[in-house]
Amino acid sequence: MPPLPLLALPLLLAVAAVGRAAAPAPANVIVILTDDQGYGDLGCYGSPTIRTPHLDRMAAEGVRFTDFYSGAEVCSPSRAALLTGRYPPRSGMAGHRRVLFPNSEGGLPAAEVTLAEALKARGYATAHIGKWHLGIRPGSRPRDQGFDRTFGLPYSNDMDARPGITGRIRASDNPPADGWNVALERDGEVVERPAVQATLTRRYTDEARRFIAEHANRPFFLYLAHSMPHTPLFASPEFRGRSRRGLYGDVIEELDASTGEILDELRRRGLAERTFVFYTSDNGPWLIEGLQGGSAGPLREGKGSTWEGGMRVPGIAWMPGRIKPAVTSVPASFLDLFPTALALAGAPALAGVTLDGTSLLPLLAEGRDPGERAYFFYRGFELFACRLGDWKAHFQTQAGYGQPKPEAHERPLLFRLPHDPGERHEVGAAHPEVLARIQEAVARHRAELKLGAPQFQ
Repeated sequence: MPPLPLLALPLLLAVAAVGRAAAPAPANVIVILTDDQGYGDLGCYGSPTIRTPHLDRMAAEGVRFTDFYSGAEVCSPSRAALLTGRYPPRSGMAGHRRVLFPNSEGGLPAAEVTLAEALKARGYATAHIGKWHLGIRPGSRPRDQGFDRTFGLPYSNDMDARPGITGRIRASDNPPADGWNVALERDGEVVERPAVQATLTRRYTDEARRFIAEHANRPFFLYLAHSMPHTPLFASPEFRGRSRRGLYGDVIEELDASTGEILDELRRRGLAERTFVFYTSDNGPWLIEGLQGGSAGPLREGKGSTWEGGMRVPGIAWMPGRIKPAVTSVPASFLDLFPTALALAGAPALAGVTLDGTSLLPLLAEGRDPGERAYFFYRGFELFACRLGDWKAHFQTQAGYGQPKPEAHERPLLFRLPHDPGERHEVGAAHPEVLARIQEAVARHRAELKLGAPQFQ
């Protein structure tokens, strides 16, 4: 090949520069996760008494999912699914005990690749703020799992209860401030014990804003996992008594204000168009807590169950200029957030790691439906249900609490969710062909599923 004329070199360099400029810069990623917040607990999801103007605006400016699912029906496995992009049984973050406790020896295995680790490898600053609940032993802690810094509680705010604290006290509208001895930690060191829980949402918000300010000039990943509204409920004096919904509403309205502050921080610093923010909950409402347990709206059951109310949760995506405002009924889940964040970072797929979700970026940015996908509902290591398109089949059912054993169904229960989101009208006898397709999807899933070593024993 003859050498290029000298006049052609500037043209080639200009073309190359244009090509480089066309590639979007890596986006910042913020996941805001609440604890036990129900599907019906936001204004934009139909709450008649809880005011959430900041989240309602976020939904209007972004994409609100009507059919978004958590990673599991309770805390620890759901959070594992979010941070790994994998069904909890793959990592072993499942089992009879349901969640991790302070005396648990297990935790998120060090061999799992978290979203924090994947983004940190791309040059991101990473921070975990809030509740962890994925293990307190070496290898499982936030800084072992890719987070540069961490500030929050090691597990749920009702653990480390003092003697005499009952479930009724936990779920009261005036829980004792000294009823729980859970520690507030910074980078693994205790800074306050017991944590002053009425200050947690405020302090988490301030910490998040500082992190954003300090990393405005480089890509960052912020995982803000609020301790509320898991009981016992505490709101700051500014919000206590403000809501028509009582203490639970006070707590949600403070979480709404917190989200508004974070979005305002991004706007002030010119980061809004460069930052993907996703707001969601780790599972449905803890209904046995009565008035302090939240609402699943029109959905059946709540936390602890694989009925819709246990795992269908709020899901709001926001990134002005990149995400087109919409309301979508396309089913999506925690499992999709990992590949979505990788796509926003311009990162390739993880080599040798099975991810169970798919990037939502084509849907969010262009309105392209990813097509029919199966979603599997696990309770521990047991597969309880499968959704495929509009249809959901239950192989076993069990209430979140109060039903000691699951009920197995010889012929799976079938519901057409757009017609019947409350799962009240079983239609399996009329649609054997749908059940056959779902069973085929389950067979394919089981054939490739490799279970991890149990971590909740």
